[in-house]
Amino acid sequence: MKQDNCTKEILDKVRQICAEHRNDSGELITVLHQAQHLLGYLPREIQEVVAECLRIPVASVYGVVTFYSFFTMTPKGKFPISVCMGTACYVRGSEKILNEIQRQLGIKVGETTEDGLFSLDCLRCVGACGLAPVVTIDGKVFGRLTTDKVAGILDEYRKQA
Repeated sequence: MKQDNCTKEILDKVRQICAEHRNDSGELITVLHQAQHLLGYLPREIQEVVAECLRIPVASVYGVVTFYSFFTMTPKGKFPISVCMGTACYVRGSEKILNEIQRQLGIKVGETTEDGLFSLDCLRCVGACGLAPVVTIDGKVFGRLTTDKVAGILDEYRKQA
C-alpha cells in the first residue's frame, strides 16, 4: 500500500494544532487525536513535530501513541475492519470469522490490503453482545455474522471504493 508522505503542509498543520493548544504538554492526547485525523495515522515525522512543539521528549510522545489503542503508526484502510474478540463473540465463533476475513483479504491482524481498501484489527468488546459474533466495518456493526456472509459483505465495500 502506498503511504502518504508527511508534506510540509501537513507538518505545518500539526504545528498549528499544537499552537491552538498553547503548546501545552498537558494537551498531548488531544493534539495527537487531531494530528492523527490529518493522515489517519501518526508517522514518526508527526510525532517528532508534536514533541518539538510541546517541548517534551519524542519518547514520551511515542509512549502515548503505542499505549493507547486508538492511536496508530500505520495507515489504515479506507474501510477499517474490527473483529470483536470479547467473551460472547469469541464463544459464538468470532475466531472463525477472523480467520475467514484474513483468508479472503490475504492479510493478518494489524495489516492493510495492498489496494488500501481494508485494514484488520481485533478489539475486546463492541458492546453488542446480544448480536455476537460482531464485526465493525468503517463503523458499521454487523451482528450474528457467519463465515458464509463475509465474502458478500466485503464485496459490497469493494463496490463502494
